[in-house]
Amino acid sequence: MDNKYIALIEEYLPALLPSEDCMEGNVIKAMKYSLLAGGKRVRPTLVLAFCESLGGSVKAALPYACAIEMIHTYSLIHDDLPCMDNDDLRRGKPSNHKVFGEDIALLAGDALQSLAFEVMLRPASLAEAGQNGAAAAGILAEACGALGMVGGQVIDLETEGGDPDLNTIRMMYLKKTGALIKASCMMGAVLAGADEKALAAAERYGENIGCAFQIVDDILDIESDTQTLGKPVGSDAENGKVNYVTKAGAEMSKKLVDSLTIGANKALEAISSDTSYLEELALSLSHRIK
Repeated sequence: MDNKYIALIEEYLPALLPSEDCMEGNVIKAMKYSLLAGGKRVRPTLVLAFCESLGGSVKAALPYACAIEMIHTYSLIHDDLPCMDNDDLRRGKPSNHKVFGEDIALLAGDALQSLAFEVMLRPASLAEAGQNGAAAAGILAEACGALGMVGGQVIDLETEGGDPDLNTIRMMYLKKTGALIKASCMMGAVLAGADEKALAAAERYGENIGCAFQIVDDILDIESDTQTLGKPVGSDAENGKVNYVTKAGAEMSKKLVDSLTIGANKALEAISSDTSYLEELALSLSHRIK
């Protein structure tokens, strides 16, 4: 499906980065290298789509959408490091640490995380979003911390070489991948001033598509190729990781993706406004090839 929000995101992101014309220019170049490398922009799209679907301002939501992309990018930079997944390719280009070195890559990720919160809490951002902006920043802070995305990465590292059960794998997915996706949906809803019913619907939708998204990644890691994905395939097997597909099989995994997608779209029934774009987005993500 056509992502009508990508052009807005791609136009807005570069202006949020500091100038490279300074003593710290190398780390800013590293931040820019990964942040502006393209990608599906799923998380910022969800922020904008939920905000607009619930009657909010896309303009007010843009800094928050871009902030979550900064958090996602920092996580990818760190995820590729030798101490984590040790991947040399990301989005069809050499990983950040292959270009700038491990030290600068690590610092670029740190700086992107800091910049994300600076962008959300700037006076101009809060002037547009008000208290809803502060609430959205709080949702993101919780989602990317020890009990969210970082926690999911810990579970991932600590189960390497082991035989985790499906419940452990699911919990890892809900945190490592799902936490930011769920946060994106909830941030968009909060920025639109959504009531508790709509916020709960956004949360359920996000949980479902977040888990489905990671299972699709697992399927593609086995069934796709490096050229299509823009990153190495078979890396889970190489690193001794058990994922949903290796544990339950490809067919059962595909059925679960379909079930989660149906569950996500069913959650939207609690929202009285037009959610057709979000429904189509969930379907397109479940059938993606990269």
